[in-house]
Amino acid sequence: MPISIAIDGPAAAGKSTVAKRVAKALRFVYVDTGAMYRAFTWYVLQKGLDPKNEEESCSLIPEVQIKMDPQGGVFVCGQDCTRAIREPLVSGNVSYIASYKPIRLALIELQRELAKEDNVVMDGRDIGSYVLPNAQVKIFQIASVECRAERRYKENVEKGIPTTFEEVVEEVKKRDYIDSHRDFDPLMQAEDAIPLDTSEMGIEEVVDAILTIVKEKTGIEKCH
Repeated sequence: MPISIAIDGPAAAGKSTVAKRVAKALRFVYVDTGAMYRAFTWYVLQKGLDPKNEEESCSLIPEVQIKMDPQGGVFVCGQDCTRAIREPLVSGNVSYIASYKPIRLALIELQRELAKEDNVVMDGRDIGSYVLPNAQVKIFQIASVECRAERRYKENVEKGIPTTFEEVVEEVKKRDYIDSHRDFDPLMQAEDAIPLDTSEMGIEEVVDAILTIVKEKTGIEKCH
């Protein structure tokens, strides 16, 4: 039976960066669920539709095909949108797309299929609470709004995405509210998840802490 590691938490908590490194250390498959919702959002915008309109957005479910490669590339219907899904326009609308039940169900089905096939590290908002409720390891990664905004702002600067720190703070706060107040499958900590506050921790410290938890829970150690 494949091993699943679920890493949940609010926007810009550093989940993806940590999850990638944990997966690499264990030689597990990394599944970036947030990129899937971003990819769907990007496609809605490309079609000239309004992400705030549930009916319009959900009408694209039958035609959307999302593929991800081991190098982190993201493709929708054959189009490479790896960089585009990190643009502010997508970031500002992805929570609307992620709040629509039909879209969530479609992408959750894809995520569950991936977990049946391989040992995975999967990060998102609802992996331990809903997508993979039987995951052997569940982490709920948190950090202060300011700390998370600082991380996201630095990412944007490094990627050449024009934005201000104040804009990122507001974006993080907005995403927190929408993610935790949506009717279906809101952001929440699973009862059996281990909380990990990373506000004062470096990336390697977080990775090491999670690898220690994985070893305690499953007996699996990082590959050398």
